Amino acid sequence: MLRVNVIGAGKVARTFMLLFQGAKGIQTQDVFSRSIMSAEDAVEAAGGRAVTRLGQMRPANLWFLTVPDDQIAAAAAELAASGAKPSAIVHCSGCLSSAVLGPLLEAGWHTASCHPVLSFADPFSARDQFAGTYCAVEGNEDAAALVSDVVSRLGGEPFPVDAEKKALYHAAAVFSINFAVVLQAVAAEAWAEAGVPDDVATALRDKLLGGAAANVAKLGSQAALTGPAARGDRAVLDAQAKEVSAWHPDAGRIYRDLSTLAGRLKATGKTLP
Repeated sequence: MLRVNVIGAGKVARTFMLLFQGAKGIQTQDVFSRSIMSAEDAVEAAGGRAVTRLGQMRPANLWFLTVPDDQIAAAAAELAASGAKPSAIVHCSGCLSSAVLGPLLEAGWHTASCHPVLSFADPFSARDQFAGTYCAVEGNEDAAALVSDVVSRLGGEPFPVDAEKKALYHAAAVFSINFAVVLQAVAAEAWAEAGVPDDVATALRDKLLGGAAANVAKLGSQAALTGPAARGDRAVLDAQAKEVSAWHPDAGRIYRDLSTLAGRLKATGKTLP
């Protein structure tokens, strides 16, 4: 039986605890949170034992450090100083590498990071959607191997990432997901400004976004790209950039910058100069 301790009882922790609950050979053991109520709620839903102090946590095969990014370093230092028996430990930050667990590594722990590319808005939904989820894993060999095995046993897809480029990896996910959402909001506001009815704007968004995703998946970014930048139509680009800037200066700057990248992508297959 693989015994797992959890520090931090937020949505990521609860999702993994629910996954452990349904997995053969993995068991949540002790759960610590600054809020005992949070820890108790987590174990009520997914099993384990809530504790009020780090010193109460028993030795485990694997520790999950699932606190907010800005608390990881302090939590690692506190755990290293607690006298807990060294084991394997993983944090789930998308931006920070396993290097932030340095105090634990110096104390003889095996350290890694594992970032699941998944929304954790609701732990139960995240549990149900976890199968097939890609998880970026890096760290020292023993810890990375153990975490990758756990991810696979839970139905996920572990993949390696360069620890020194972890922030760039996570920024790529922001470009892929978060900024795509922002651009849809800008488009909706522009359609509204242009007098397009709301129901038509929604239909346009769904058709265009769905078609773009399908074309990128089938053809790749370069071949899927269409529009004035792909055609090199400078007159249209300049006219539209001027109009957008007059309406929404921030969006106007984004329009010009993205048009530059789009033209480069169509011409060379890359956005880098």
